[in-house]
Amino acid sequence: SSDLKDRNLSETTTMEEQSLLACFESSSSPHRPALLTPGKNPISPQASMLLPYQGGGGTNVTDLQKETKKLKPKAPVTLGSVGRKIGPRHIQLLAEDGEDLGTMHRATVIRLMDQTGPKLVAINDNCDPPLYRLMKGKQIHEEQMKLRDTQKAKKGPVQSKELNFSSDISLHDLDTKLRQVVIWLEKNNQVRLTEHELTRISVAVGFVSKPSVVRGGRAAMCVLRLASAKELQRKGAETSNKNLKPDSETPA
Repeated sequence: SSDLKDRNLSETTTMEEQSLLACFESSSSPHRPALLTPGKNPISPQASMLLPYQGGGGTNVTDLQKETKKLKPKAPVTLGSVGRKIGPRHIQLLAEDGEDLGTMHRATVIRLMDQTGPKLVAINDNCDPPLYRLMKGKQIHEEQMKLRDTQKAKKGPVQSKELNFSSDISLHDLDTKLRQVVIWLEKNNQVRLTEHELTRISVAVGFVSKPSVVRGGRAAMCVLRLASAKELQRKGAETSNKNLKPDSETPA
């Protein structure tokens, strides 16, 4: 009975190996994946787990990850060295100090770069011939910083803000308004500051010199005097007109 069991086990193993080989040959076909049919492929569950699925032209998880992987967009380069890859055959060349070197063949420009060491930067590709300039690395960096500052200054519309001050303002209110001014300025807004002082003087005054900005914009100055009779008469007429205006607009 022991020989009979060994013979049956050997036959079963041989059948499984033949069936497994047939499945691998079927799965290697480029037209269709391997299919396991219980009636035709009597393979044990352990053997069926070893079969790789190669349907759909051999696409696997790694390929799908490569296809669906999104590349991060790179920041556009507005100014930089073009290296030795000069597209136009002839270019208008400027020296490092801005001197016009005239129109040159690209091969001559490459030899000049090899001899002197600066880098070639495209200034204007739309003109004929295109305009290029020889620049050092430090010059390129400085120009890039200038362009960045210019682009920041152009972002968004500029808004105008206004704040009014008076001489009797408390320190807490003054600090609050000054912090608001800083916030507006950091957002690239324009701020107009108005200080009401002359309206608090008890006598009528005139100007020897109109208010003007001094000390680099940190202060405003004016020279006052007593108002003349003509100025008092004009001011009285303006006050009368303001008082009469609401009555004149009232319908009869």
